Amino acid sequence: MSKKHAEEDTSIHQILIDQLKENMGYIADVVEEQGRGLFGDNQILTDDDIHEYSVEFLELFVMLLQAGASLGKRTAELEALQQFFGNFARQIQVRGGSLDLFVRYVQSLQRVLIEELEENDRYGFEQNREVLLMLARVFNHVVLDVFHAYLKEKERTIEAQQEELKHTSTPITEIWDGVLTLPIIGTLDSSRTMIVMENLLSRIEKDRAKVVVLDVTGVMTIDSQVSHHLIQMIRAIGLMGARAILTGIRPEIARAITSLNIDLSAVNTRSTLSEGLKEAFHILGIQVSQDPSASF
Repeated sequence: MSKKHAEEDTSIHQILIDQLKENMGYIADVVEEQGRGLFGDNQILTDDDIHEYSVEFLELFVMLLQAGASLGKRTAELEALQQFFGNFARQIQVRGGSLDLFVRYVQSLQRVLIEELEENDRYGFEQNREVLLMLARVFNHVVLDVFHAYLKEKERTIEAQQEELKHTSTPITEIWDGVLTLPIIGTLDSSRTMIVMENLLSRIEKDRAKVVVLDVTGVMTIDSQVSHHLIQMIRAIGLMGARAILTGIRPEIARAITSLNIDLSAVNTRSTLSEGLKEAFHILGIQVSQDPSASF
């Protein structure tokens, strides 16, 4: 930065500092009033919360100006202001507010400072224009940072929910000594197949399972990729010394498998989960009969 530009920035900062110092009480009151209008009516923040946030914002903003910080550099003062707004935005969202509400609040802060500047006729047009541009850069920078942080947090939340769904949507249950059932719901993609297969093979080893019944009643569509993942799973079960039984193949799934020329002739299949369990008991030499004395 040239000496001339540095002097201009210092002058701009000093104008805002002088303005804030002279009218700090009035500006603080207006900032609080704006906050109450946005957050108080919705009971998102209390009056005490709004007062504390307003005071902290003004203190951090003055510190930024006193440091003569350039927005092209990641100074401690700028990072402190951005961290303040980031924490503030998270608090609003935790309490049921929206990102739109936060943006409106930031715009109201900017508007308060601009209106106060317009009331002061001490400075010339060029000085006022530079101050307005500086304010726009600061607040735009803050909004963009918070928006990016918000999107990243949303992405992390969605990814966590997807991972949880992958684990919970494929429950492995031991319904008899040596017999496991695995209902598959939805679509099998590569990542989900790896998770399911890893959990299933661990359960086969842990429970010393001899038969695994894979029920695909909840699989709405099937293509070559899904079929490939199913065959992978069945082969892995065989490598663990267990037998796989595939159940729940509906007519439309059967037609799709036929049209894809997928060979399941070596796979033990049954129409329903109940039939699959009967086959599992037969493989283990278990006979299940109804007790004549039992009443229902």
